[in-house]
Amino acid sequence: MAYNKVIHTTEQTFTRTMPYKMFTDPRVLEEEMEHIFRKSWHLVGHANQVKEKGQFFTADVAGEPLLISRGADGELRAFYNVCPHRATKLEKQAAGKKKIFTCMYHGWTFKTDGSLNRAPNFPKDDPCLSDACLRTVRLEELNSLLFVNLDPNARTVRETYGDLADRLEAFDFLPELQFTHRKTRHLKANWKAFVDNYLECDHCHVAHPSFIKTLDMDEYQIFTCENYSYQTSIVKPDQNNLKDAESAGGDFFWLFPNLMLTIYPGPGNIASIELVPIDHENTTIVYTYYFREDSLDKLSQEERDLMTFAEQVRQEDIELVELEQIGFGSQAFEYGRYSPSEGAIVQFHQLVLEALGK
Repeated sequence: MAYNKVIHTTEQTFTRTMPYKMFTDPRVLEEEMEHIFRKSWHLVGHANQVKEKGQFFTADVAGEPLLISRGADGELRAFYNVCPHRATKLEKQAAGKKKIFTCMYHGWTFKTDGSLNRAPNFPKDDPCLSDACLRTVRLEELNSLLFVNLDPNARTVRETYGDLADRLEAFDFLPELQFTHRKTRHLKANWKAFVDNYLECDHCHVAHPSFIKTLDMDEYQIFTCENYSYQTSIVKPDQNNLKDAESAGGDFFWLFPNLMLTIYPGPGNIASIELVPIDHENTTIVYTYYFREDSLDKLSQEERDLMTFAEQVRQEDIELVELEQIGFGSQAFEYGRYSPSEGAIVQFHQLVLEALGK
């Protein structure tokens, strides 16, 4: 079901949020891992990370170690990064280029298409080797962004997110971007609390002075779409250094359940924010930057300033969300209240509850 409407409106069917116990009960996270995270599409990287034959990188999705590789045949594949012999993690490097993957435990080797190359101490005709290949994972490319899904029966990424691909095509610099930098930080809060914060900008005038100085909040709009939402605005006229920039506005996408894609004003860029639950009240936030350059030391001053700007906004949000998590555990209230401009949060909460059958 597509929504595709501006949600700055007084029309609001829902007034109360999902119960706060959804943010504090460890049993809820167990259900979310089974019914949401292991059945959703997750961004793992950019196509330029595996542009050449033999290139690979590793990732972790919903607790599973994964290996993304461009085979010698030119095909792009994703595998569980697990040796079929004794379940040892196969590739330890974050990225590289190889013709053969070797398990450090017993020396089993695999070709870049996942097939078994050699199994020491086993006869070649041993029947137990007939299916001893790396197990594949669903992998799809969307506008040069690579997504995986642990559910073999899931809808395609394009079917899942409706017209998202069409919206991303407006940013014609996406295919040119490179993986530039990744960092993580610890959030003392439930992953859903961070998503809630991202999906509204009622707090921006209070918490983000640099943000509202740069973007025209009178032109700020939030749209809900099929399994995603996005927020957009334009640069204020007095920001002359950004007015004619490649990206002349701010665009902020959220993809159910835990992925955010931010495109800030300035040179072509995209940054992803991924929320990885540690437990019901602790989360790892993974920030990944994509510019045209493949390392921080190659970035221009404008690009460095953009990263500084983004980091400041994120730090301001961290404190707010962690204070919110403290309140979730209080007996003072059981629910929150939606404001008329928080339709994107309503959508998120509905998708969570529907996935959990609540």
